[in-house]
Amino acid sequence: MSADSPRILELRRLVQADPASIAFAQLAEECRRAGSGDEAVGICRAGLAHHPGYLSARVTLGRALIEIGRLDEAAIELTTVVQAAPTNLPAIDGLAEIHQQMGDMPQVLAYYQRALQLAQFVPDLEDSVERLTQVVSATPALTPPATVKVEELFDFDSLLQQLGETAPLAGLPEPPAVVVPSPIETVTLTAHAFDAFAGVEQQLRDRADQRAAEEKSERTDLANRRQAAVVAELEQWLAAIAVDRRAHDPV
Repeated sequence: MSADSPRILELRRLVQADPASIAFAQLAEECRRAGSGDEAVGICRAGLAHHPGYLSARVTLGRALIEIGRLDEAAIELTTVVQAAPTNLPAIDGLAEIHQQMGDMPQVLAYYQRALQLAQFVPDLEDSVERLTQVVSATPALTPPATVKVEELFDFDSLLQQLGETAPLAGLPEPPAVVVPSPIETVTLTAHAFDAFAGVEQQLRDRADQRAAEEKSERTDLANRRQAAVVAELEQWLAAIAVDRRAHDPV
């Protein structure tokens, strides 16, 4: 979807006509999907100033911030959502993605496990949780070395005698730094888990749409029944008036 699509233009006109309109959330999401992350962030910031409790818009803001690389800000927004709605899967998905980009696999695993509890029987998500559990459990804990005084390692008096007090110590090359790679750096997390999140989100949207359609149908049916009852009462009332007039009309 391009940035000048009819849908975006329509929503933009609505928001420009009424800056307090909740249509800002849809506009921001459409812009985010179209790749206009910066614009989506600006729209969300402006709209949330009027509707700070609009969690869906805050999720859109968090996702847009992730896409433009502002991970710390995204984490703040999505954490706010999860604190207000602990079962919000899109926010949990976003937080997992943030920690994955940061290389914090234990936190990614924690969010995946949380999501799996909310959306059970999702094979891809189960596989990702199992794979991450193996990675995290295989990562050795880094134990800080014990503090040792330098004086305990060398006899500087003897060392100076051997080297000579006038030895050009400043010219000695420094030993090369030893870099120990972390097992986490070698882990490439596949997209299956995030695909699973997307599938779960779509299922939730479908269920919400279905419930909305059912509620609309129920409201329509109730309105029709009420209208029919009113019409029946009106017909009875008119019939009673007609009968009363015939009874009082002269023959």
